[in-house]
Amino acid sequence: MMPGAGSRRAVALHLAVIAVLFALNFILPEYHRGIFSRVMVLAVFAMGYNILFGYTGLLSLGHAMFFAAGLYGAGLPLYHLGWGVPESFVVGLACGVVLSAAVGVLALRTTGVAFMIVTMMFSQVFYLATLYFTTYTRGEEGLVLPQAARRVELGGVALDLTNPASRYMIALAMFSIVLLATLALVRAPFGRTLVAIRENEERMRMLGYDVFRAKLSAVILSGLFCAASGAAYALLFGYVGSGFASIQYSILPLLWVLLGGAATTLGPLIGTLFMFYVIDITSAYTSAYLLLVGVALILLILFFPRGLLGSIRERWLPWLP
Repeated sequence: MMPGAGSRRAVALHLAVIAVLFALNFILPEYHRGIFSRVMVLAVFAMGYNILFGYTGLLSLGHAMFFAAGLYGAGLPLYHLGWGVPESFVVGLACGVVLSAAVGVLALRTTGVAFMIVTMMFSQVFYLATLYFTTYTRGEEGLVLPQAARRVELGGVALDLTNPASRYMIALAMFSIVLLATLALVRAPFGRTLVAIRENEERMRMLGYDVFRAKLSAVILSGLFCAASGAAYALLFGYVGSGFASIQYSILPLLWVLLGGAATTLGPLIGTLFMFYVIDITSAYTSAYLLLVGVALILLILFFPRGLLGSIRERWLPWLP
């Protein structure tokens, strides 16, 4: 293979995926188009988690707090203060960045299992806070954002976020930006530094790299992507609730990344899409659908130990990013 051929193939593949998703907006039935809208938004959540877990090697069980920071950061100003959609989205991003920076500075003093436990503790504190301040958050009941407030004008074009077609295209736009940004990141020197830290942190420290700074940057970037997903979820689907800050929403992105393939750019999308449809199909036939989901996951791990895309890259397509 000629130098750069793998990079050109990777870029072409990612642009083709975006093009296919764009075309599906005009092909899919209403029900499946709604599923794909959610999948693309939550795939951004998984991509944020993948930056930290897949590329940096840090196992976190607290990423629900970053998703929920974006969710509440965007939802509360819109609901209580009557802010517009763009301003609320920016506040959601800012909340994710500030929270991830604060948590990162403290949690990165630990490593391994201790890091996982510390992030889980911070996430539980955030979750309990959403339950404590029920006057504003309404706890598990949550807030339903008014439809009238979920409209925005950009460049003279009015967008109604309650419209399924608009919702799909906005979800696709955000997904595309984050996907291409992730592809650029992992091929940049910073991305290679993160992978090197994952493989041998002590050697990188001996070579003079500021390991703490690199890992903190990864935590903040991961928190930014997760908060973007949470803010978009609130604004596009009109619901904000404490359930999104629970431990379950810290485990889900881990499962999505493992299923699709850790340290692969398209793995989070594949894992999220696979999980959504396995649950959707099995729940139509039995109330014990989680048992069938568990069996499917076990079989997948047995035959694709590095996830779907990770195993494909290892066996057949080494140029996949």
